[in-house]
Amino acid sequence: MSNFFIRRPIVAMVIAILTILLGVVSLLGLPIAQFPQILPPQVNLTTTYTGADALTIEQSVATPIEQQMNGVDRSLYIQSTNANDGSMNQVVTFDVGTDLDVDNVLVNNRYSQAQPFLPQDVKNFGVTIKKSLAFPLMVVSLYSPDGRYDPTFLSNYALININDSLLRIKGVGDIRNLGAADYSMRIWLNPDLLARLGLTVTDVQNALRQQNVVNPAGQVGAEPAPVGQQLTYTVRAQGRLVEPSEFGNVVVRENPDGSAVRVKDVARIEMGALNYQQYGTFNGQPAAVIAAFQTPGSNALDVAENIRRTMADLATRFPPGIKYEISLDTTAPVKAGIREIVETLLEAIALVVLVVFVFLQSWRATLIPLLTVPVSLVGAFAVFPLLGFSINTLSLFGLVLAIGLVVDDAIVVVEAVEHHIEEGWPRGTPPCARCTRCKGLSSRLPSSWQPCSSRWRSWPGSRGASTSSSRSRSRSPSCCLPSTRSR
Repeated sequence: MSNFFIRRPIVAMVIAILTILLGVVSLLGLPIAQFPQILPPQVNLTTTYTGADALTIEQSVATPIEQQMNGVDRSLYIQSTNANDGSMNQVVTFDVGTDLDVDNVLVNNRYSQAQPFLPQDVKNFGVTIKKSLAFPLMVVSLYSPDGRYDPTFLSNYALININDSLLRIKGVGDIRNLGAADYSMRIWLNPDLLARLGLTVTDVQNALRQQNVVNPAGQVGAEPAPVGQQLTYTVRAQGRLVEPSEFGNVVVRENPDGSAVRVKDVARIEMGALNYQQYGTFNGQPAAVIAAFQTPGSNALDVAENIRRTMADLATRFPPGIKYEISLDTTAPVKAGIREIVETLLEAIALVVLVVFVFLQSWRATLIPLLTVPVSLVGAFAVFPLLGFSINTLSLFGLVLAIGLVVDDAIVVVEAVEHHIEEGWPRGTPPCARCTRCKGLSSRLPSSWQPCSSRWRSWPGSRGASTSSSRSRSRSPSCCLPSTRSR
């Protein structure tokens, strides 16, 4: 193989150019992340059983779901966390290398089998099934510097005006509001009044469920209409209740004497948060914490840059008194690693130029490592997609180690070739006859033999090989270039 490149230096140059092109094309399409994808994929199931304790949730919610989830295809284990605040979080962990989208579909199918065994309150609240990503790519904190807005307002502003814009960014897999406090109508019942009036909590719930509905009222004068009817009116009735006073006027029970017991008679009603278990802060100030998660295989640097650009655009429409800050950016180590790689590569190339030029005193010999080192490094990215690699901290560290190996090989090959060139050879002897000792090195960096072949072409008497004695021709190896007849 070495003789092939010795006799055809143009082929070696073409292969080097193709190697660089393949490496550049692969480099542009490789995913960039802080760490490689070595964690097993997970799917989360979350729900809330209002008013239930941890033991009740385990028996009535977690256990029926676990029984159906058991044995799902390529799953490793299931972990459930039940809390006394009524929340349940179940994590299904799958084997490394499985498709997270397929795993999510499998979990949804198994949950549909367990749904008939769940309490009605859990069905009404709903079970959220989402792909779990290990760590957020970026965390954005929305806060009010002057304290004009409370955490509930900031959380709802982020939910309505920011989450949807961030989810539309390519490469964003999920947006979560950590410590979210969504607006909710809080009805604080008085147990003493309920007991005195002979009412229960279920009576209040049924009254709210029946009267807080959307009622389509139809049309007046719709077809078929009598002769002369020219107008059609759409009747719009009051829909869901919005204000606390509207919830307070809901009738719980009508008495025989014509009086009625309303919600405001047995409860205190106010606009509050859905839950008070978590809250977010930024530098000690109340804030809405927005965590952006990256989809597997996407470019972390591009996703982070698009998030920054989107937040800068949304900030122009913020109401006075609201600001945002990027409180966490996991792409900083990746950027620093890439910067260190470039600096190391430049330092290695400068060191090679200095060493080769000082010891060999030849610019042509110095040019060879300058061409071979970038070819070897950039060409390595061509096999990254085949091996499933990504540009991360570990792969960049390996590339730094490879720079030293490539530089060392380039120096050894150049010194060996230069040594055999300086020794010289008889007239008409091709270079491969004198460079058989470097055959193993030439297979690694075949383009470095190009000066050897070009030196032989300019060697005096190289075209007079046909006039040499038969004894000298018999000593030439079979890999030599065919001699040309002298004119």
